Amino acid sequence: MSSLRQLSIKTEDHAPQKWSVSLKEDVFKRFISQGSPFVVRIFGEGSLFSPLLFGKFFDPSDAFPLWEFESGILLLSLRSSGKTSVDWFQSDHEYVLKAEIPGAWENNVQVYVDNGKVVEITGQWRQHRELNVKDWRCGNWWEYGYVRRLELPEDADWKNIEARLNSEKNIELRIPKKGPSCEEKNGSSNGTGNGTKREVAAIKCS
Repeated sequence: MSSLRQLSIKTEDHAPQKWSVSLKEDVFKRFISQGSPFVVRIFGEGSLFSPLLFGKFFDPSDAFPLWEFESGILLLSLRSSGKTSVDWFQSDHEYVLKAEIPGAWENNVQVYVDNGKVVEITGQWRQHRELNVKDWRCGNWWEYGYVRRLELPEDADWKNIEARLNSEKNIELRIPKKGPSCEEKNGSSNGTGNGTKREVAAIKCS
Protein backbone atom coordinates (compact mmCIF):
# COMPACT_ATOMS: atom_id res chain seq x y z
CA MET A 1 0.00 0.00 0.00
CA SER A 2 1.40 3.40 -1.00
CA SER A 3 1.92 5.98 1.73
CA LEU A 4 0.33 9.39 1.40
CA ARG A 5 1.40 12.76 2.70
CA GLN A 6 -0.33 16.10 2.71
CA LEU A 7 1.58 18.98 1.17
CA SER A 8 1.35 22.39 2.76
CA ILE A 9 0.05 25.15 0.49
CA LYS A 10 2.31 28.18 0.62
CA THR A 11 0.94 31.66 0.01
CA GLU A 12 3.96 33.79 0.95
CA ASP A 13 6.93 33.75 -1.38
CA HIS A 14 9.74 36.26 -0.97
CA ALA A 15 11.28 35.83 -4.42
CA PRO A 16 9.86 38.60 -6.62
CA GLN A 17 12.26 37.74 -9.47
CA LYS A 18 11.32 34.07 -9.69
CA TRP A 19 10.57 32.76 -13.17
CA SER A 20 11.91 36.00 -14.65
CA VAL A 21 14.02 33.96 -17.08
CA SER A 22 11.81 32.36 -19.72
CA LEU A 23 12.53 28.93 -21.14
CA LYS A 24 12.80 29.32 -24.91
CA GLU A 25 12.16 26.51 -27.37
CA ASP A 26 15.67 26.44 -28.83
CA VAL A 27 17.20 26.46 -25.34
CA PHE A 28 14.96 23.60 -24.28
CA LYS A 29 15.88 21.49 -27.31
CA ARG A 30 19.58 21.80 -26.49
CA PHE A 31 18.97 21.18 -22.80
CA ILE A 32 16.88 18.03 -23.27
CA SER A 33 19.18 16.60 -25.96
CA GLN A 34 22.17 16.88 -23.63
CA GLY A 35 20.34 15.86 -20.48
CA SER A 36 20.58 12.69 -18.45
CA PRO A 37 17.83 10.05 -18.47
CA PHE A 38 16.53 11.59 -15.24
CA VAL A 39 16.23 15.01 -16.90
CA VAL A 40 14.35 13.41 -19.79
CA ARG A 41 11.93 11.82 -17.30
CA ILE A 42 11.21 15.18 -15.70
CA PHE A 43 10.90 17.31 -18.83
CA GLY A 44 10.25 14.70 -21.51
CA GLU A 45 7.15 13.94 -23.51
CA GLY A 46 4.03 13.45 -21.40
CA SER A 47 5.43 14.92 -18.17
CA LEU A 48 3.46 17.57 -16.30
CA PHE A 49 6.58 19.74 -16.53
CA SER A 50 7.24 19.27 -20.23
CA PRO A 51 6.93 22.45 -22.34
CA LEU A 52 5.44 20.21 -25.05
CA LEU A 53 2.71 18.66 -22.90
CA PHE A 54 -0.08 20.58 -24.63
CA GLY A 55 1.05 19.84 -28.20
CA LYS A 56 2.82 23.14 -28.83
CA PHE A 57 5.74 24.63 -26.96
CA PHE A 58 4.62 26.49 -23.83
CA ASP A 59 6.98 27.63 -21.10
CA PRO A 60 5.92 25.82 -17.88
CA SER A 61 6.82 28.91 -15.85
CA ASP A 62 4.06 30.85 -17.64
CA ALA A 63 0.58 30.37 -16.18
CA PHE A 64 -1.58 28.11 -18.35
CA PRO A 65 -5.43 28.16 -18.17
CA LEU A 66 -5.63 24.40 -17.71
CA TRP A 67 -9.28 24.02 -16.77
CA GLU A 68 -10.45 25.88 -19.87
CA PHE A 69 -9.54 22.75 -21.84
CA GLU A 70 -10.63 19.12 -21.81
CA SER A 71 -7.76 16.79 -20.94
CA GLY A 72 -9.14 14.08 -23.21
CA ILE A 73 -8.84 16.40 -26.19
CA LEU A 74 -5.59 18.20 -25.38
CA LEU A 75 -3.78 14.98 -24.44
CA LEU A 76 -5.43 12.69 -27.00
CA SER A 77 -2.24 11.84 -28.87
CA LEU A 78 -0.16 11.24 -25.73
CA ARG A 79 -2.83 9.09 -24.12
CA SER A 80 -3.37 6.95 -27.20
CA SER A 81 0.34 6.11 -27.17
CA GLY A 82 0.46 5.63 -23.37
CA LYS A 83 2.97 8.44 -22.87
CA THR A 84 1.28 10.42 -20.12
CA SER A 85 -0.48 9.91 -16.79
CA VAL A 86 -1.50 13.56 -16.46
CA ASP A 87 -5.22 14.14 -16.01
CA TRP A 88 -7.42 17.03 -14.99
CA PHE A 89 -11.16 17.55 -14.75
CA GLN A 90 -13.81 19.43 -12.85
CA SER A 91 -17.02 18.49 -11.09
CA ASP A 92 -19.82 20.63 -9.73
CA HIS A 93 -17.80 21.17 -6.58
CA GLU A 94 -14.08 21.18 -7.43
CA TYR A 95 -11.21 21.26 -9.91
CA VAL A 96 -8.82 18.31 -9.88
CA LEU A 97 -5.34 17.67 -11.28
CA LYS A 98 -3.49 14.34 -11.12
CA ALA A 99 0.02 13.68 -12.37
CA GLU A 100 3.23 11.76 -11.76
CA ILE A 101 6.25 13.68 -10.51
CA PRO A 102 9.48 11.77 -11.23
CA GLY A 103 11.71 11.80 -8.16
CA ALA A 104 9.12 13.67 -6.14
CA TRP A 105 9.48 11.56 -3.00
CA GLU A 106 13.19 12.31 -2.78
CA ASN A 107 12.91 16.01 -3.54
CA ASN A 108 11.01 18.79 -1.85
CA VAL A 109 7.84 19.31 -3.87
CA GLN A 110 6.15 22.60 -3.06
CA VAL A 111 2.79 24.06 -3.98
CA TYR A 112 2.37 27.83 -4.02
CA VAL A 113 -0.65 30.05 -4.59
CA ASP A 114 0.39 33.35 -6.16
CA ASN A 115 -1.96 36.25 -5.28
CA GLY A 116 -4.95 33.92 -5.40
CA LYS A 117 -4.68 33.79 -9.19
CA VAL A 118 -2.05 31.16 -9.99
CA VAL A 119 -1.13 27.83 -8.44
CA GLU A 120 2.33 26.44 -9.06
CA ILE A 121 3.87 23.03 -8.46
CA THR A 122 7.62 23.13 -8.18
CA GLY A 123 10.63 21.25 -6.91
CA GLN A 124 14.38 20.87 -7.22
CA TRP A 125 16.11 18.02 -9.03
CA ARG A 126 19.66 19.34 -8.57
CA GLN A 127 21.35 21.43 -5.90
CA HIS A 128 22.17 25.06 -6.71
CA ARG A 129 25.95 25.46 -6.54
CA GLU A 130 26.25 29.17 -7.27
CA LEU A 131 26.50 30.68 -3.80
CA ASN A 132 26.00 34.23 -5.08
CA VAL A 133 22.50 33.34 -6.27
CA LYS A 134 20.10 32.77 -3.40
CA ASP A 135 17.16 31.29 -5.28
CA TRP A 136 17.46 28.83 -8.17
CA ARG A 137 14.11 30.04 -9.54
CA CYS A 138 15.56 33.46 -10.38
CA GLY A 139 17.92 32.26 -13.11
CA ASN A 140 17.98 29.34 -15.54
CA TRP A 141 15.60 27.45 -13.31
CA TRP A 142 15.33 24.35 -15.54
CA GLU A 143 18.97 23.56 -14.78
CA TYR A 144 18.06 23.02 -11.13
CA GLY A 145 14.34 22.38 -10.82
CA TYR A 146 10.96 22.11 -12.46
CA VAL A 147 7.69 24.02 -12.37
CA ARG A 148 4.17 24.02 -13.74
CA ARG A 149 2.14 27.18 -13.18
CA LEU A 150 -1.63 27.13 -13.73
CA GLU A 151 -4.22 29.89 -13.82
CA LEU A 152 -6.89 29.49 -11.18
CA PRO A 153 -10.49 29.74 -12.44
CA GLU A 154 -12.46 32.72 -11.16
CA ASP A 155 -14.64 30.54 -8.94
CA ALA A 156 -11.70 28.65 -7.42
CA ASP A 157 -11.60 28.69 -3.61
CA TRP A 158 -7.81 29.03 -3.45
CA LYS A 159 -7.74 29.33 0.33
CA ASN A 160 -8.87 25.71 0.65
CA ILE A 161 -6.67 24.02 -1.95
CA GLU A 162 -5.42 20.56 -0.96
CA ALA A 163 -2.42 18.71 -2.39
CA ARG A 164 -1.36 15.14 -1.66
CA LEU A 165 1.68 13.15 -2.75
CA ASN A 166 2.02 9.39 -2.48
CA SER A 167 5.06 7.12 -2.45
CA GLU A 168 4.43 6.21 -6.07
CA LYS A 169 5.30 9.81 -6.91
CA ASN A 170 1.79 10.86 -7.89
CA ILE A 171 0.42 14.24 -6.91
CA GLU A 172 -3.26 15.07 -6.58
CA LEU A 173 -4.40 18.67 -6.44
CA ARG A 174 -7.97 19.49 -5.42
CA ILE A 175 -9.36 23.01 -5.64
CA PRO A 176 -12.88 23.57 -4.27
CA LYS A 177 -15.27 25.82 -6.13
CA LYS A 178 -16.71 28.79 -4.33
CA GLY A 179 -20.30 28.53 -3.23
CA PRO A 180 -22.97 31.17 -3.98
CA SER A 181 -21.95 34.65 -2.96
CA CYS A 182 -23.50 36.34 0.06
CA GLU A 183 -25.46 38.65 -2.22
CA GLU A 184 -26.90 35.68 -4.10
CA LYS A 185 -27.84 33.95 -0.85
CA ASN A 186 -29.44 37.04 0.60
CA GLY A 187 -31.16 37.87 -2.66
CA SER A 188 -32.68 34.43 -2.94
CA SER A 189 -34.25 34.81 0.49
CA ASN A 190 -35.84 38.19 -0.20
CA GLY A 191 -39.59 37.99 -0.49
CA THR A 192 -39.74 34.29 0.34
CA GLY A 193 -40.37 34.47 4.08
CA ASN A 194 -39.85 36.52 7.21
CA GLY A 195 -36.71 38.38 8.19
CA THR A 196 -35.29 35.44 10.14
CA LYS A 197 -34.13 33.62 7.02
CA ARG A 198 -32.40 36.73 5.76
CA GLU A 199 -30.66 37.20 9.12
CA VAL A 200 -29.44 33.58 9.14
CA ALA A 201 -28.08 33.94 5.60
CA ALA A 202 -26.27 37.12 6.56
CA ILE A 203 -24.68 35.45 9.59
CA LYS A 204 -23.44 32.50 7.54
CA CYS A 205 -21.82 34.86 5.07
CA SER A 206 -20.22 37.11 7.66
